[in-house]
Amino acid sequence: MNVPLWLAVIGLGYLGVKHVRPPWWLVILLLLGGYLLAHSVLGPVVGSLVN
Repeated sequence: MNVPLWLAVIGLGYLGVKHVRPPWWLVILLLLGGYLLAHSVLGPVVGSLVN
């Protein structure tokens, strides 16, 4: 069974928020930080580590 990465991330994120109950500002900060990191100079380095 092949699950798309985006679907797995959404599922794990939903379960994490449901069970750990982090504050919403922290969730938004992590999402924004990940987006900015992916579009920075370090984006290709992170991409090569993930692949």
